Amino acid sequence: MDDVTDDEDSDRGNQMSYKERRREAHTQAEQKRRNAINKGYDSLQDLVPTCQSSEQGQGYKMSKATVLQKSIDYIQFLKKEKSKQEEDVAALKKEVVALTIMKLNYEQIVSAHQSQPGQLSKQISDDVKFQVFRAVMDSLYQSFEQAVSTSNFAEISGSVISWVEEHCKPQILREIMCGVLQQLGQPESAFIS
Repeated sequence: MDDVTDDEDSDRGNQMSYKERRREAHTQAEQKRRNAINKGYDSLQDLVPTCQSSEQGQGYKMSKATVLQKSIDYIQFLKKEKSKQEEDVAALKKEVVALTIMKLNYEQIVSAHQSQPGQLSKQISDDVKFQVFRAVMDSLYQSFEQAVSTSNFAEISGSVISWVEEHCKPQILREIMCGVLQQLGQPESAFIS
């Protein structure tokens, strides 16, 4: 019977060591998992700028809940920034398209004017342009001098606004221009389209 007892003891020893080995392996696996989670939180705290503060000392660790919340907040901020930048890019692309169209239109205008050399002889001299400008300004100044009071700032600003509204309407400016051109003996159609 002693042989059976030795065998039973041997089996029990093997069973205990097997259970202990399983327990030890489970404990090591659990420790490895916890270490990986902690390492992940540490990396997250290092990566997320809002988790880093100049007030915190070196090696300061936030709670895991704080790290997660600050990470979530930062990701939401980044999403908003990305969305805003995408809108800005879309607006800039539209602006580029619009400017490209304008550029092409101006290039067509320039090429149309360059292809008509006879138009150069129809250009108006600077002297004539100045005479027309001076005559228009003289006419406007006469009405300005009569209508604008310069007693104080309130009267100046009020009377200038009234004068502009009354004397600078497109129809009145056209009439002044026609009168000036007739005085200078130039055909009106040469200046007004």
